[in-house]
Amino acid sequence: MNDLTDLYQEIILDHNRKPRNFGELPGANRTAKGDNPLCGDRLQVQLQVREGRITGIAFEGQGCAISTASASLMTEAVRGRTVEEAERLFHLVRNLFTRDDPPDPATLDDLGKIQALAGVREYPMRVKCATLAWHTLHTALAEPGSTVSTESGTS
Repeated sequence: MNDLTDLYQEIILDHNRKPRNFGELPGANRTAKGDNPLCGDRLQVQLQVREGRITGIAFEGQGCAISTASASLMTEAVRGRTVEEAERLFHLVRNLFTRDDPPDPATLDDLGKIQALAGVREYPMRVKCATLAWHTLHTALAEPGSTVSTESGTS
């Protein structure tokens, strides 16, 4: 493998072994649950949104390595961003996994460490694992208190 692939694998393994922002978020004012019944991934995303900015974020639940790493990377990426910036990032990530054409290099720069998950595109069954946390974030922002499922046509 090349050095970049090795680095990406290490980022995913690290975020799976030591997920960032894992646990309950006291004072959360927006939450949503996510479910991937085919893989067994289940999580809850909790947010503190103040004056249009995500001031706190955490997740709880259980999932495969890709799901956990994606959720961990997501929490680091959106903390401190405005709701609009987080929504833009959600759409960039969704496109990273679902578009047939390769990602635009400028988009990869916007994704930062999240681009470590780009290889998931080659494994269609794992795309739902990688996007579950992101769809749950989107739901927490748009429809707080709701549940999203990978089998409801949202992934």
